[in-house]
Amino acid sequence: MPNHHNKYNRILLKLSGEALMGEKEFGLDPQIVARIAQEIANVHQLGIEICIVIGGGNMFRGMSASQQGIERVTADHIGMLGTVMNGLAMQSALEKINIPTRVQSAISMDTVCEPFIRRRALRHMEKKRVVIIVAGTGNPYFTTDSAAALRASEMNCDVLLKATKVNGVYDKDPMRYSDAVRYDKISFQDVLQKDLKIMDTSAMSICRDNNIPIIVFSLWDHGMFENIMLGQGDFTYVH
Repeated sequence: MPNHHNKYNRILLKLSGEALMGEKEFGLDPQIVARIAQEIANVHQLGIEICIVIGGGNMFRGMSASQQGIERVTADHIGMLGTVMNGLAMQSALEKINIPTRVQSAISMDTVCEPFIRRRALRHMEKKRVVIIVAGTGNPYFTTDSAAALRASEMNCDVLLKATKVNGVYDKDPMRYSDAVRYDKISFQDVLQKDLKIMDTSAMSICRDNNIPIIVFSLWDHGMFENIMLGQGDFTYVH
């Protein structure tokens, strides 16, 4: 039964690997992982079905490594394995607070997690398990943003939420420019025309073509994820 006080029944949360580092240079900060898990748990308790696509930039950067001489395809594969580490850490943090969670990987590794099987993932979500999807799309040259857009489309999600360090989309980097202006709402067309770097263009076009709106918000604001699910809070809605 959908909860009628919620705007959304099924959502996809895109988490960057960097979100899990906290103040560290690389790797995981267990306190940050636990805090994000709690934010996810609060939304789960609203009865919303959740899948998560997780990045790997805190472990390994495919693009920059390929500039340093690792062949691009291999570098991307190593990056995908980084996302698996993050996914397992997030699963552990969620299960510690009694949120049933399954990790599904686009690169199969049966001893560690399930392979990504769309119908099985949907079944988990119907049973109110959180599904964490790792290893991106399983293909080199595709970012985890593209994976998020693809999975959100495959899983018929109502919305894709992209967690960043700022509370929405700005006309320029608000960390660097004090006069940066935030958009409340913006169309895909405008994002692409103004070349606003929310997600890479292939991710944006997958969302646009499949009518999946994107909400850009800050996961650093306590309770913001839950507020947005209840129709409040600070964010940019890309439609």
